[in-house]
This record gives sequence, C-alpha cells and structure tokens, in this order.
Amino acid sequence: MVRYGSGFVPRVITRAQGSYVYDEHGSAILDFTSGQMSAVLGHAHPDIVSAVAEAIGTLDHLYSGMLSVPVVELARALSATLPASLSKVLLLSTGAESNEAAIKMAKLYTGRYEIVSFDRSWHGMTSGAASATFSAGRRGYGPPMPGNLTLPTPNAYRSPFRHADGTYDWRSELEYGFAAVDAQSSGSLAACLVEPILSSGGIIEPPPGYLRRLQELCAERGMVLIVDEAQTGIGRTGLMYAFQRDGIVPDLLTLSKTLGGGLPVAVVVTSEEIESVCHERGFLFFTTHVSDPLAAALALTVLAVVERDGLVDRADVLGQKLYARLAGLRERYQQVGDVRGRGLLQGIELVTDKQTKAPAESLGAEVTAACLARGLHMNIVQLPGMGGIFRIAPPLTVTDGELDAGLAILDEALAAVLEH
Repeated sequence: MVRYGSGFVPRVITRAQGSYVYDEHGSAILDFTSGQMSAVLGHAHPDIVSAVAEAIGTLDHLYSGMLSVPVVELARALSATLPASLSKVLLLSTGAESNEAAIKMAKLYTGRYEIVSFDRSWHGMTSGAASATFSAGRRGYGPPMPGNLTLPTPNAYRSPFRHADGTYDWRSELEYGFAAVDAQSSGSLAACLVEPILSSGGIIEPPPGYLRRLQELCAERGMVLIVDEAQTGIGRTGLMYAFQRDGIVPDLLTLSKTLGGGLPVAVVVTSEEIESVCHERGFLFFTTHVSDPLAAALALTVLAVVERDGLVDRADVLGQKLYARLAGLRERYQQVGDVRGRGLLQGIELVTDKQTKAPAESLGAEVTAACLARGLHMNIVQLPGMGGIFRIAPPLTVTDGELDAGLAILDEALAAVLEH
C-alpha cells in the first residue's frame, strides 16, 4: 500500500454496523470518528443500504450532460433547508472537489484570483483546495497556486491576542489579520474560504460574532465568503448548518462528508446571481461524476432520515452531554488542557500541564493506542506547537449507552497512560 498519510490503524476491518466496526478477529471497536468524520447515520444504516441497492439497480450513473429526477429533487430538497439566496446546487463527489469548484466560481464571478483561508485550514488535496490548506502537506511539492493568503486561526486557547483581563481579543486579531492580508494582496482579493469549526486544524471554533465580522470585512473588499461545511453540515453541530449560529448567509456553501452519510457525495450551493454570472462567463466544471443520480439518491436519503429521526436536535442534546463529560475530564486531569467544539464534533487538547500549556507531543499517541486496545477508535491530530488534539465525532445515531461507553474507555485510557 502507498502510505498516504499517518500510519494505518493496526487492525484489519472486515465489517461495520451502526456505531461499531469489527476487525478480522470479530472484535467490536466503537467508532468515535464516524469513519472519516462522514457516516452521520452510522455504518450500514438500513435506509442507506436500501437507497444504494435501488439506485444501483435502476439509475446509478449517466453522461454528465444528462439530468435525472433524483438530482433535481436533491437540489430542491437541499435548497429548502437553506436561506432563500442559496438556491443553485452543483452535485459532485468529494469535499476537495466542491471546494475546487467554489474557488473557481469565486474567481470567475469576482474577476480576481486571491483566496484567503485560516493558517490551520484543511480544504482538500486537489490543486486549488490544497493551496488553501495550511495545516499540513505544503512542503516538497513546489509552488502552490498563486494568491493564497492566510488569516490567523481564531484559537481562543492559544492566541496571543488578549484583553487586559486575559480574555481572548478576537476582534483585534481579526483586524490584524486583514491588515496583513491587505499588505500582501496584489489588489485581487476574490474570496475567503473558511470552516465554521476547523477540524483538522484542531477543533477550533471561532467565537460567536466572528463569522459575522469576517463577512463584513470581506464585503468591504468586494470578496465573497465561502463556508466549507464538510464536517459541520447536516446537523453535526446541533444546527443543520454551523453558520446558522452566527446569523450569516455565505455566498457559497460547500458540503461533502456528512451529506453522503459515509459515501462520496458533495455539493456547492450558491446564489442565482453568482450562478448566472459564472454561466455567462463560461463556467466549466464538467467531470465524470457530476450530477450522478446515485450520489443524489444517497444525499436525499440522508436528508430524509435526519429530518424524520430528529437527528439535528439529538446532536444538540448529546453534544451538551458530551461537553459536560469532557469538561469533567478537564477538571480531573492536569493534562487535559482544553475542551472545545459543539454538538457531536468536539475535541480535547492534551498538554503537559495547564499552567504552561506546553504541547504533550507523545501523550496523544499513547492514549490513542490505549483506547484502541479497549475497543474505542479515536483520532488524534498532531499539529506543530499544539501537541495532540482528539477529534470526537460519533454518528448522530449513537445511543446514549454507546456515548457513555466510549467516554468511559477514554477516561480509563487516560488514567492508565498517565499512571506510567
């Protein structure tokens, strides 16, 4: 196997069901990552299985210039969950692909080329998306796309921007960041591309009001705002879309992971104005799997189950329970420095001690291994200067008992590792 990232988990997985995956020995492993943060309905959900079987047997793939009923129905169903201005849908396959398309639309619509993103961002591995990704993967590949600039990631736990009382001064940090962008810009600012909660960047949640002010600063410069909700969309944070907390409406919205329930589905949603201008200027994103009916059938099923089973509200309720339990770990362990996130996308940052906040470079890997040995799969993000951050994202269908069991294993693993 080509080694394409971090090391492989030392188990071979043979099947998955609900909140669990099972290895070659039949051992059950509670999956606190929903696959790659995608399987919001858990693994092998019966509605997903049925939808895939029907689509494969009737209408799975078409010539890219053909439309089908599932694709049109998805566009209508998805836009019905969004503010009125977000009414035009482009159906694709992956998060990187949707961000690639959104970046191209922003450039074509504005006639500019500079893209601003957070300095801990992750937007994908294709050319334009990778150029706007700063948390990893930048060294050794030659020059990225020109015109990619950064804003400081709004990390309340580690930011040096502080009020006199020690609280986080995000407004000054944001103004400082845009001043730096203005200084670097060639006068061709097109878009700002942001995640409402940075996941690979360490579960960093901008404070309330941040995204609204960010959009105002973009508007002052004639930039469009692209919100990447690959991991936060479709109920994950206790709202249908994470941007709703701040009362904003992005110019372009990208969805992927959670929309497909674990299978490759992605969309770009934008306004009629942006779509019309881009079309007039010759917008081209004609790919092999654009507007595939199988992808549309999957996404329609996910939307239907989320609404039918009240999973957005459930994510909110379970998220409050999750936060309380993680906060308890923070109180009991000197090495649990911070708890952040919301809904069923939360994280804890491990440190050597709370006073210095010094990164605990090896602790996360040890706790990850201890969790796996006890039947829990956890994901640790290792970032320079930040040590280890666990990303906790069980499916929205996780039961109270499964959530309790996973958190009990995490507690036990922390205790076991720290005793040595």
